Amino acid sequence: MSFLIGVVLFALGIAISIALHEAGHLLTAKAFGMRVRRYFIGFGPTIFSLRRGETEYGLKAIPAGGFCDIAGMTALDEVTPEERPRAFFRKPTWQRVVVLSAGSAMHFLIGILLIFVLAVTSGLPNSEDLAVAGQVSCASNQDPATGKLQPCGPGVPTPAADAGFQTGDRIVSVADAPVTTWLDAVATIQAADGPTQIVVERDGREVSLTVDVAPVQRIDAQTGQVRTVGAIGLGQQLMFTYGPLAAVPATLDYTGTMFGNVWTGLKMFPEKIPRLIDAIGGGARDENTPVSVVGASIIGGDAAERGLWSLFVLLLALLNFFVGVFNLLPLLPLDGGHIAVNLYERVRDWARARLGKTTMPPVDYTRLLPLTYAVILVGGAISLLTLTADIVNPIRLPTE
Repeated sequence: MSFLIGVVLFALGIAISIALHEAGHLLTAKAFGMRVRRYFIGFGPTIFSLRRGETEYGLKAIPAGGFCDIAGMTALDEVTPEERPRAFFRKPTWQRVVVLSAGSAMHFLIGILLIFVLAVTSGLPNSEDLAVAGQVSCASNQDPATGKLQPCGPGVPTPAADAGFQTGDRIVSVADAPVTTWLDAVATIQAADGPTQIVVERDGREVSLTVDVAPVQRIDAQTGQVRTVGAIGLGQQLMFTYGPLAAVPATLDYTGTMFGNVWTGLKMFPEKIPRLIDAIGGGARDENTPVSVVGASIIGGDAAERGLWSLFVLLLALLNFFVGVFNLLPLLPLDGGHIAVNLYERVRDWARARLGKTTMPPVDYTRLLPLTYAVILVGGAISLLTLTADIVNPIRLPTE
């Protein structure tokens, strides 16, 4: 039942994001005095609608998007004499670009707000691999059969606890070797043996601790062989919680990290398609392949079922960032494509004015139809492919 609730809640979150995307277009268009004819969530047959002033608001049967119908979105759009003075194409270029960008801006605002809420409640992930101490435990051996660390018990050394390590300590150096990331700290400690000087930052000041590094058995990740390395019984802090003020820069920093991940994912998108086809044919589903709304909702359901609500919210934030960035790509019929056309017209007219030439008419969108249809065809094929993979072989969260 919790899985189903998670799926429904995630799908609802997506629907709200879509509604707010279109609301961004609506509010900015009205703010600039443009004529907004209709604002609808969904496509297909109309479930209900109502009119407020000059705008019709409503809900349609297929919850797979929405639209905001602004009079005169292009010079080819038929407008009535009453609408013409307030048509979109008659407004200054900067106003048109703001209206077209407002949908993506709403997605970005939603994502930032969700991250801020996480920052002050359950915390944000340690995405930069900071060398910050989490749980203070024991230096136990790794079971060769299961790969898990053996439980702590009598006689198992506890070097970190004995040396006075505290949760939240940031490791500055190990044996005089500077440490930046947790990976640095682990590698340096594993190479140490016996009493070792470790400097940590605690409450804004540096504290020197002498830690008796214990020899333990670990499985080498590359060779699979068991080897003896140093350990102190210290886990990494994986989540950071902030106060309301400190959460602002932390939110912006983590938002930058997520934007970077989204951009990297978009650049790698073409090479993921063959893996998606392979997954439909019965191959293992790569967790880095794209997902549809259905697939994202399934992952959200898994997160809810396991009580991983922080992951649930992060997934929703990531989806908003992805949609926001994708929608700004300079391809018709995306908003980014319309922005590109409007900016081209502005630069073209400016250049012609500098050369003493007359202003040219608006771009003829009919000449761009072949490119638009090609984008729709490719996008539709990928969407169908992704949806199929999410139905026959969805990405699922691991059970442990």
